[in-house]
Amino acid sequence: MNLGKKKALARRTLKVGKGRIVFIESRLEDIKEAITKQDIRDLHAEGAILVREIKGRTKITKRKKTPGKIKKNVSTRKQDYVKMTRKLRKYVSAMRERGDVTRDDYLDIRKKIRNKIFKSQAHLKVYISKLNR
Repeated sequence: MNLGKKKALARRTLKVGKGRIVFIESRLEDIKEAITKQDIRDLHAEGAILVREIKGRTKITKRKKTPGKIKKNVSTRKQDYVKMTRKLRKYVSAMRERGDVTRDDYLDIRKKIRNKIFKSQAHLKVYISKLNR
């Protein structure tokens, strides 16, 4: 007796994989007569159709992806850091070539840029204007 269609119906109804569906041998005639999802639900409630437990570690390791688990914004943070750092370094080197910033101040500013002290180019300009006073 081929009950593949019944197993597929039970899989869709009970929302599990086909490997987890088990038919009880003594109730195969009842299962053969089931044609609706409600029939399958009733047979499951009676114990004619069983659902096996998940084997192995998959039961333990399945976790939902909450916002704290998603690591996508790490790469965007890095890209923002790289863009800001390049922009500030270029600006400071231009200031040094013009002679607005001394060599010691230039090296100090470079260290501060690397450590993300300045949030924007405007912030850096304010800092340099305070140095020159």
